[in-house]
Amino acid sequence: MAIGWEKEMVDLLGDDRLLLDTESRERLSKDYYWYSPVLNGKLQGKIADGIVLATDEREVALTLSFAYRHRIPVTVRGSGTGNYGQAVPLEQGLVLDLSGLDRILEIGDGYARVQCGVKLGLLDKKARELGQELRIYPSTYAKATVGGFVSGGSGGIGSITWGNLWDGNVLEAAVYTMEEIPRRRTVRGAELFDYIHNYGTTGIMTEVTIPLAPHTEWLQTVVHFDDFEACVQFGEALGHAEHVKKRLISPMEWPIPAYFKPIGKALESGAAAALLETDEASADAVAELAGQFGGRIGHRIPAAQYRKTIGLSDFTWNHTTLWALKSDPTVTYLQSGFAPDRYLEQIRQIKGRFGDEVLLHFEWIRNGGKLTPSSLPIIKYTTEERLYEIIRYFESIGVKIFDPHTWVLDNGGRGEVGSMQRRKRENDPLGLLNPGKIIYEP
Repeated sequence: MAIGWEKEMVDLLGDDRLLLDTESRERLSKDYYWYSPVLNGKLQGKIADGIVLATDEREVALTLSFAYRHRIPVTVRGSGTGNYGQAVPLEQGLVLDLSGLDRILEIGDGYARVQCGVKLGLLDKKARELGQELRIYPSTYAKATVGGFVSGGSGGIGSITWGNLWDGNVLEAAVYTMEEIPRRRTVRGAELFDYIHNYGTTGIMTEVTIPLAPHTEWLQTVVHFDDFEACVQFGEALGHAEHVKKRLISPMEWPIPAYFKPIGKALESGAAAALLETDEASADAVAELAGQFGGRIGHRIPAAQYRKTIGLSDFTWNHTTLWALKSDPTVTYLQSGFAPDRYLEQIRQIKGRFGDEVLLHFEWIRNGGKLTPSSLPIIKYTTEERLYEIIRYFESIGVKIFDPHTWVLDNGGRGEVGSMQRRKRENDPLGLLNPGKIIYEP
């Protein structure tokens, strides 16, 4: 970076908007990549030259214009709760922290329009006060921002009913281009796909409109099973049960539930467990269905206690991995999609090959409207070579892997990125936005 750029930027934005001290630069150049021992080893020491704390769109545009003129890379971040090094500046430059854009602009009938730095937990609280709620959110919702989730996430709690981000869960976004005079683009429809789960490589999102669902009284239930396969099959049956409203169906084999220390006394030792959020009126229907698969109702948290105590969603999705890491720092995880028509066969093949080296944790979701057995297995980590041997075996039996041990979108299972590459050339002609996260030629 050019000598004297710091003073020029302070003159442009003010000295309270640019952080140059080492502690701030180190802290705000990281996300939760330490979930992966592979990324943890490769991303240590990556640090920005400066941190911009933007509080409005004017400051965003000024930062992008300044960086363009000086050929400075810009990496965007929200709360930094992502797991893949999305917010790590591989080529130094500036980290643009958008958590200060935190205004809820409008909550209407069936939607919320917010600045990208609004925390999902706060938005859900405000929406519930108005008789509505978020449709989907990650297990990190208390800290995660709306923009960070849209730009770095995919699905979460609620995906059993509403699908992933691509399934109509983003309605509109305002995006800035990386040019000398940045353009503010309003994006809707299929064009949103170039900005969802893009790590801020194709544009800087500053405002998002997402759909809301009607408020539901959610009962949280743990169902215990002697047999893990029966636990997963129950999850499938509940997923298909149209008469039961649901927000979460999380089956997991023992000993994964043993990692959940805050609710350990309420869990049955040695049993597989399905962690559920279903509407309170369906309690009897859920118990009856569980019984058909040999399940028994265990711990329950009534709807009146929702958000007033630690909830079951705090032990699902990638929080399952977090609790496992707290108990055993030698584990890591994968993100995978099993085949809806032969997932039992795939479970048997994996357990027969790896035993307790691979512990299975499923999340039943809807993907493009189709009920799908998504999975975040817990892996006993020894070496990178062994990890990728496990990955190759999963793929050889038809289990799709969305690799969480790479920061490159093309390699991490994002799917088709050709459209994103074209959009990057259009919006970021010098390749300055979060360089290294998508493979393309300027």
